[in-house]
Amino acid sequence: MEQNYKIRTADLSDVDSVYRFVSHLEERSFDFEKFKDRFSENLESDDIIYLVAENESRDVTGFISCQDQQVLHHEGKIFEIQELYVARNYRDRGIGKALFAALQERLSKMDCESLEVTANIKRSDARRFYTKLGFVQTHVKFVKEM
Repeated sequence: MEQNYKIRTADLSDVDSVYRFVSHLEERSFDFEKFKDRFSENLESDDIIYLVAENESRDVTGFISCQDQQVLHHEGKIFEIQELYVARNYRDRGIGKALFAALQERLSKMDCESLEVTANIKRSDARRFYTKLGFVQTHVKFVKEM
């Protein structure tokens, strides 16, 4: 297990790492300037949490993002993990679990009714990971590209 890393709130200096992580996760490239603008804007939002893991060399090794959703069919806040990524050469060291634990700690101080995550059907490792963290599959998500 990786011992020498810390979890911290992301800042704008993390944009290059987060861009690489999200591009790899989504298996596509994004317009970097648009990505950077959205990342910067989201950093200012009280409804979005961005955390990164960094090693002792201050290299960013992982990222988790979570967004508050004010949905009508729940009384409290519903948060959803949007992205969770650990760099390939840092996997299986507990970094994903540590990112999740840090997120959970933050959410415990808020009016959080539940935490949700959607995992792409082709990501069986991710689905197993979330199940081990205590998530239960209660829905099936449908997507229509527009």
